[in-house]
Amino acid sequence: MSILKVVEDRPTPSAVYNWRVYLLAAVASCTSCMIGYDSAFIGTTLSLDSFKSEFGFNEMSDSTRNLISANIVSCYQAGAFFGAFFAYPIGHFWGRKIGLLASGLIFTLGAGLMLGVTGDRGLGLLYGGRVLAGLGVGAGSNITPIYISELSPPAIRGRLVGVYELGWQVGGLVGFWINFGVDETMEPSHKQWLIPFAVQLIPSGLLLIGCYFLRESPRWLFGRGRREDAIKNLCWIRQLPEDDIYMIEEIGAIDQALEEQRRSIGVGFWKPFQAAGTNKKVMWRLFLGSALFFWQNGSGINAINYYSPTVFKSIGVRGTNTSLFTTGIFGVVKTVVTFVWLLWLIDQVGRRNLLLIGAAGGSACLWVVGAYIKIAKPENNTSETLSGGGIAAMFFFYLWTVFYTPTWNGTPWVLNSEMFDPNMRSLAQACAAASNWLWNFLVSRFTPQMFTAMGYGVYFFFASMMIISIVFVFFLVPETKGIPLESMDQLFDIKPVRHAHGKMVAQLRENEEQFRQDVEAAGIDVGKVRPEQIEDTAAQPKFA
Repeated sequence: MSILKVVEDRPTPSAVYNWRVYLLAAVASCTSCMIGYDSAFIGTTLSLDSFKSEFGFNEMSDSTRNLISANIVSCYQAGAFFGAFFAYPIGHFWGRKIGLLASGLIFTLGAGLMLGVTGDRGLGLLYGGRVLAGLGVGAGSNITPIYISELSPPAIRGRLVGVYELGWQVGGLVGFWINFGVDETMEPSHKQWLIPFAVQLIPSGLLLIGCYFLRESPRWLFGRGRREDAIKNLCWIRQLPEDDIYMIEEIGAIDQALEEQRRSIGVGFWKPFQAAGTNKKVMWRLFLGSALFFWQNGSGINAINYYSPTVFKSIGVRGTNTSLFTTGIFGVVKTVVTFVWLLWLIDQVGRRNLLLIGAAGGSACLWVVGAYIKIAKPENNTSETLSGGGIAAMFFFYLWTVFYTPTWNGTPWVLNSEMFDPNMRSLAQACAAASNWLWNFLVSRFTPQMFTAMGYGVYFFFASMMIISIVFVFFLVPETKGIPLESMDQLFDIKPVRHAHGKMVAQLRENEEQFRQDVEAAGIDVGKVRPEQIEDTAAQPKFA
């Protein structure tokens, strides 16, 4: 099997897999570059001697320093929590494109405020800027996966939403290495620690420029009654004419899904809220989507992202520069395996299997790291070099990264972007993104205190959480790869969960074959069918 081979739900013209759909996904994913960079650079910037000296960190007690560091990091997540919900009305009333533009503008304002921070002025501007930046990325984390999933062909939807995760990792890679670079090449100064803050403006600037080239989501336009604009955008994205059989099927499926939505949930701003409170199926899927981010953060990833110098110090790494270098390698490993996840794993291995494999392998690695710290007590090591046991612990830490990154890091975002009806998708993604930022906030806020109070127990805690997540996924989360967005309701109705995907794919292929037989029976050439020739909507296949 080729690494770029796709598994299709129906025969798909090669023109559908074109550069336009990848370009739109890449531009929208500048939001995740903003997120990834911030999650990586802030912890290492706070560890720079120039930053600690300017703000008097060296004169503070450990508890005071931990509290201030946690506040600087976590106020960003608090802003992102509210930003995820703030994006819902924007995306609903004004569209995905305007939502992405608003995300970039707010983040840019926040990043600009941070550049005014000095030791004399105190940390007020830093707190305010990080809250605004958090609002921006929270909005982006809501809208971007929705936008990408709504324009994606089913066979490469995971790969395209994976571009969002790739942007996260590319931003993180720069963020992990930026402080190593300034520490190596510059003397400690105000400028040394300010440069990493200024680099935040690059991804947000690219997003603002890229918004000029974005096309509005066709599915959002259909939902707002702008049918001609929707078809025009969909044909442009697919590079197919309106009368192509593939376009007929896709437009018919969108119409059918919207009609079903009007009957079941309703169309309007408040209808998803009503459905969330009264429809048990909707409530269940909202729970599943939000819970995935509880387990994601329960793996310990954000404790490592935001406080990587603290993590490596606990394993026995000594010296600021060495710690920054080790953190940079962590970023490289994450980025490399993300490419493997994006190009092959997500749409070949599937979402469900990735989560199960990642949790099992990652948990085993953390048990080993925690056991090493308990037995060897590396905090008592005065040497600047790691012992043999320390090197082995570092190996298992990086192995944990290899297990975690292509599984739990991006897969929950893919699942949440595709498991809801069109009218529920914005609210559901807001809930999922808010769940991510809520747990992210709690982890980032209390990680320094956890390491102080629990020591090696932190690794055992995260390892245990990953074991429990296996049970959750195995019994509750169905596979969604290759399933059209308009068929997700049927998928989640099939029990047991572990067999749902196979049964759904078989049904989709049966529907496709029946549709083509009906068209041929009517004496119409399948390759030349026109929209006005298909009057019976019941005969249209349930694809998109």
